[in-house]
Amino acid sequence: MPKQKTHKGIAKRVKVTANGKLKHHKGFHSHILTKKSGNRKRQLRKAKLLSKSYQKKYKKLLHG
Repeated sequence: MPKQKTHKGIAKRVKVTANGKLKHHKGFHSHILTKKSGNRKRQLRKAKLLSKSYQKKYKKLLHG
């Protein structure tokens, strides 16, 4: 059986931490920023860990 390929779309959007968790950046921070509060934009800057349900799905796509 052939090897499963890495899903490149996920690989570009997600990084694996040292503990094996998946880290990603939040959306909604590229344009139309004038109506968003400073606090909201500051929170969007930070990277966030994926939820457990997504981590399971995405790890399969990443590591084949």
